[in-house]
Amino acid sequence: MIRSMTGFGRAVKELDGYVITVEIKSVNHRYFEFSSRIPRQYGFLDDKLKSYINSNVSRGKVDCFVGIEALDTESADVVVNHTLAGAYVKALQELEERYDLKADYGASTVSRYPDVLVVRKSEEDEDALWEKVKTVCDEALEKFVAMRTVEGAKMREDIFSRGQFILECVSFIEERSPETVREYNEKLVQRVHELIGDVSLDENRIIQEVAILADKVAVAEETVRLRSHIGQLNSFIDSDEPVGRKMDFLVQEINREANTIGSKASDVAIARKVVDIKAEVEKIREQIQNIE
Repeated sequence: MIRSMTGFGRAVKELDGYVITVEIKSVNHRYFEFSSRIPRQYGFLDDKLKSYINSNVSRGKVDCFVGIEALDTESADVVVNHTLAGAYVKALQELEERYDLKADYGASTVSRYPDVLVVRKSEEDEDALWEKVKTVCDEALEKFVAMRTVEGAKMREDIFSRGQFILECVSFIEERSPETVREYNEKLVQRVHELIGDVSLDENRIIQEVAILADKVAVAEETVRLRSHIGQLNSFIDSDEPVGRKMDFLVQEINREANTIGSKASDVAIARKVVDIKAEVEKIREQIQNIE
């Protein structure tokens, strides 16, 4: 079953002294693009999350948020980020000198600035923490994929119904096309009679003219390919594999066949059906832009 590229999933769990939150959301994108927001001290998780999520999601712009709160602080260290603290002090001194301000800051003031003091568990096991985060990520991914699947099911119904409508148009064109040749034959004979009266007609010449027209307006090859393309489209929308790019290419081929029929047809009724097909193709194309 096809899946949408739009989705959201969130999970929160308390595991072995940690409260871990994972949020995953995505929108449509031509390829897989990943970005994350992770506490600085846990930056090692970024590549692991990217690879893990990419194994479940092939296309889409994916944003992932991870929150990690350590409940057990008995074995935690509070580490000073001296580089950042020094930068804050230097900036405060610059403000003090430039604007003649009073130096009313101290260690407690500087420590309240973001990321100056970092709480870090002593000798934290990165692999063990990743396993905990992955457990929560699995739950968030399950909800995320479920949402994409539900939306994909709605898109499948829409695309299938539009494909069936296109097939109805193709059936009309297949029935109507031979009629256009017969009508041309009748009009040609009538026109010749009007021009030359009761003089005997050159039947062979008329047959040749009708045959030439029949060859020019024949759309059997195009309608056969259209039926084949719609059949492929129906198989794609029931596939468990990511097929968005394949469907995008297939829709281009459907549109090309419709254009060819339109250029061959000299019949108003067929031309209208071609317009109807192209309108449905455009609506299918819009849906495909959000299919994984």
